[in-house]
Amino acid sequence: MAFEFFEVDSSALATSKHCRLDQKYTSFTQVKDWKVFETDLKQLKLSNFLEELPIKKYTKGELEDGFYLVNISDQQQRYGELENVEIVDEIGSDKNCLSGADIIISKLGMPKGYIFLNTFKDKDVLGSTEFIPYKIRDQKFAIYLKYILLHPKSLKAYEALESGKTPSHKRVNPYEFLKIQIPLPTNPNQIVAQIEPIECKIKDLRSQIKKPQEVINKVFAREFGFDENLYNEFGKGMTAGTQIADNRTLRVFETDFAGLARSEIFRFSTRYHNPPTKKLMEILDGIETVKVVNVLSETIHRGASPKYDENGSIPVVKTGHLKNGYIEISQDEFVDGLFHKSSTRSQVKSGDILIASTGKVSLGKIDLVETDEDLVADGHLSILRIDEKKYNRLFLVYFFRCVLGYFQIERDFTGATNQIELYANEIGNFLIPNLSPSHQQKIVDEIKLELDAQELIKKQIESERQKIDAIIEQAISLRG
Repeated sequence: MAFEFFEVDSSALATSKHCRLDQKYTSFTQVKDWKVFETDLKQLKLSNFLEELPIKKYTKGELEDGFYLVNISDQQQRYGELENVEIVDEIGSDKNCLSGADIIISKLGMPKGYIFLNTFKDKDVLGSTEFIPYKIRDQKFAIYLKYILLHPKSLKAYEALESGKTPSHKRVNPYEFLKIQIPLPTNPNQIVAQIEPIECKIKDLRSQIKKPQEVINKVFAREFGFDENLYNEFGKGMTAGTQIADNRTLRVFETDFAGLARSEIFRFSTRYHNPPTKKLMEILDGIETVKVVNVLSETIHRGASPKYDENGSIPVVKTGHLKNGYIEISQDEFVDGLFHKSSTRSQVKSGDILIASTGKVSLGKIDLVETDEDLVADGHLSILRIDEKKYNRLFLVYFFRCVLGYFQIERDFTGATNQIELYANEIGNFLIPNLSPSHQQKIVDEIKLELDAQELIKKQIESERQKIDAIIEQAISLRG
């Protein structure tokens, strides 16, 4: 890594409301004078292009009317289009009103590209309190603004403006965001004309992508003879796997006392005894199974609270890094070698299976560690070490992403509201199919073949996306 040396007058430090002294901030604001790009084109503050709208908050609870809800976790980074937006009549936490905004920007996730044109601006829209709504002063700059704000160099600039005590709480101040300077393009309409056909191609490619859970569920449904759409009957719940389904509606049902005895902890929860759960339990009863605890090489345990070190080199894996398909290795949160060596329970090894074990919606995310890189897991993740002579690790991961696996997680978590937990004992008692190694591998190969084809489409999309970045670069390299 190359070191950057520069001088700055001490009086210039007072221009920051926070009297910031760190190198990245000072370099961008003082040396680069808030400019993201080097160009001879005239550069203007973002406040010349954007106007921050007044914030109207809605408190958690029932809503008088239905609202479109934008969850940050449901949005893709760097594409700038809202998706997976659902209508709700109740919210579990305070939200910002985003109605009427042209562009929505998350002050928490800016360096990762959580910036979206609002395609729902004529509707009632709510989103996280981290979202800031803006009006675009001149609509001819809308497409240009979206892509210049999502350009890799811009994302790097946002990183320089971040402040916060811990990596997961770093934010960009909206006041300072509007001080960033970007080039004024000589012909924005020409930029749009170049970008639009690429956007159409990306849209077509994205329409070909199937949700990984649907791919996995279809294979297991055929293998074990259940309706592949059963996940919709089971419905959306509190845990990660269920989010693929439509909204759950209230149900009234009857159950006898004998049915209560099926739970080892004598549960009375409706999610344990409702008809869709019973149907899934009957399907599972018809399959030869073993308990997870019987295929482990070590006892299931949680990670540990990390002692963060900004100069550390060992990444921390947290709930947000589990993507239910891969693990995003942290580029922001690290511990040093001493913590890694001393905290054996948090050490993550290649072949480990990580399960998110706390928190509404995130609970139940499951991923296989496929890197030899030293990692540590925080205390919200459960670590499973499978004896590969007894069971196929990837088969187990895929199984808990299908409805026959994740319904057990939804059925057996404990707690209420957002404070839900999945404990080692429950995980160990989950049932998995007792199949021969060759049969497990056959199913894994079939699923992996389809998922790999999906990844090829994603690579095509990223290639097209890079073409748009190149168009922006070319447009601003023009000399005034």
